Formats: sequence, structure tokens, C-alpha cells
Amino acid sequence: MRPAHALIDLGALRHNYQLARQLSGNRALAVIKANAYGHGAIPCAQALSALSDGFAVACIEEALLLREAGIRQPILLLEGWFDAAELALIQQHDLWVVIHHHGQLRDLAQADIKQPLNVWLKLDSGMHRVGFKPEEYAGIWGALQASRNIASLVKMTHFARADEPDCGATEQQLLCFNEVTGHLPGPSSLCNSPGVLAWPQAHGDWLRPGIMLYGATPFDFPQHNAKQLQPVMQLNSSIIAVHEVAGAEPVGYGASFITRRPTRIGVVAMGYADGYPRHARSGTPVLVDNQRTTLIGRVSMDMLTVDLTDLPTSGLGSPVRLWGKDLPASEVATWADTIAYQLFCNLNRVPRRYRD
Repeated sequence: MRPAHALIDLGALRHNYQLARQLSGNRALAVIKANAYGHGAIPCAQALSALSDGFAVACIEEALLLREAGIRQPILLLEGWFDAAELALIQQHDLWVVIHHHGQLRDLAQADIKQPLNVWLKLDSGMHRVGFKPEEYAGIWGALQASRNIASLVKMTHFARADEPDCGATEQQLLCFNEVTGHLPGPSSLCNSPGVLAWPQAHGDWLRPGIMLYGATPFDFPQHNAKQLQPVMQLNSSIIAVHEVAGAEPVGYGASFITRRPTRIGVVAMGYADGYPRHARSGTPVLVDNQRTTLIGRVSMDMLTVDLTDLPTSGLGSPVRLWGKDLPASEVATWADTIAYQLFCNLNRVPRRYRD
């Protein structure tokens, strides 16, 4: 059996969720959209079910999978609905919804609502992606609050640059949010993972931790709270072939790497079809037998190559860790000019094994 697999540590997942709660003492929706960032939405939801105040997903398809798996906690649809026909399912399965554009307001006004909805009303406080404009928000809030179709309202926005604490953008968004919503009753939700970790003044009543649940820092610098995160995913494989080449020899497709010395090469059963980033450069760190070495040559569909020259006791069958404990996914992502979010979400083909 091919040795490539992802080991998911559910204990670490719970630790990271509890850290989010401890940093504020407030309620938190565990964001498990995109198959829990590649970690497996159903196992992750089940692992958090005794702890979590609820879950957040992107769309109704993701929510229904959780309901079918027996998840009964609140589930928030972060993009709301895409078609008015979904409102029947939203009521049937008791889903919470984000409303962020006028089309959804029109759908709501025309729908046959038998069970009032729990709504999170989104303000565009400066990200300029989705949400209502500051000048129209209070009026929409008032109309929804007076509607018999609404059971509850949460004031919501989303930070664009909370992972850049020195740039001033988050202060501006927070000021906008407070000016627009400060006189409106009800709970608030502002913080994604970097907001949870670095912006205690913005915690509000509901947190929305995402990438931090999976143990990856959203920052490109050391951050005190992020240091307490535990990696949830460990991407593993092993050495499946070993050979030696002389100096000044090309390795892999396109001869992108030329050996500078006689080199002992290990071939790893892992490639871009598994989700390992094709654009990871030579020099990307890899652990073999828990010792650091580097990727050399271009990543192939099913294999990649590592330098074993300075690891004389490693060879055929040696375990390989591509990211996880002692090798943060964010560090690997830097070498591939991407982010840990994408590494996790791109995981494909490799089986996931779960450790409680």
C-alpha cells in the first residue's frame, strides 16, 4: 500500500478550539468550510461536537452533510443562500444564515417563512468583498428586526488585514463597525483567526476561528498566542527508492536542480496529485527520520526527491514528514509562494487517518 497519508490529530484540534475560547471567554463558531480546510469536515465536527458553540460553513451543501452525519449544533452559512429555493431547506434543517446583499433581502421578503431565521447581517467595513454599505446598514437592520421572519440578528463584519497588526487597516474597520452598529442592539461577530489571536478589543460576542483551529499561524512573524497552537495535520510518506549521482548532474523534470557534489537522493511517494505544492522550490524543508533535509528538483505528480547525502542512516523505508510536528505548514508554504490554507485545502488522493 502506498505510504502517503495525512494523520489528523483531533486532540490538537480540540486544543486549538479551546485556545480560541480562552483568549476571549466568548462563544465561537468553528469554521469547517472546504472540508474543514482539507482535514475532513465530519470527523472534525464530531470531534468538536461536545465543545463547540456551533459551526460555520460556506454553503448549504456543506451544512447538509453535517446534518446527515448527526451534527445538531447551530450551523452558519457564511455565504447565505444562492437561490431562494434553499430557504425551505434552511428552515427544515434549522440553519443560521449570513445576509450580505440586496438579492437575499428580496428573496426573504417574497419567501414563505414558517420558521423565523437566525440572521447574521454583514457590514462591509472596508474589505469591499461582500456586505452592506455603512450608510444603509442601520436601515436594513431595523427592517429585519421588525420582521416576523427573523428570530435573531447578529451584527457581523470581516477583517481584511488582521494578520498585519501594524498597518492600521483593522483599526479603521473596527472604528467603522462601532460607529455603524454601536447603537444597534444584539450580539456582534468580527474576528477571524488573526482577529482572535491579535485583536482582543475586537472579539465581540461570537468568534469565527478558522485556520487557527488546524494549528497554522495566519501571521508571517512570530506571534505570542499563535505559538500555543498545535498542528492538526501531519502529511507523511516514506522513501521508496535511493540512488547516488555525481556532482554537476540534473535532478528531475526540466533539470531545475543541478547537484553541487556527489549526492545521495531519496525518492518520496508524494507529489502534486496528492496536494503537495508543485511550485515548492529546491531547499524546501522536509523531515526524514525526524531530521531536517531539503527537497531537490521539481515536484512530480506522484513523487518528489530529497537530499539524503548528510543522512547516511536514512534510506529505503525511512519515514518522511512533509509538514506537521516540527515542520509548520506555514514554513513549507513560504517556500512554495503560497499559504498554509491552500496546502491544506489542496490535499487530494492521500487517505486521512484520525488520532483522537
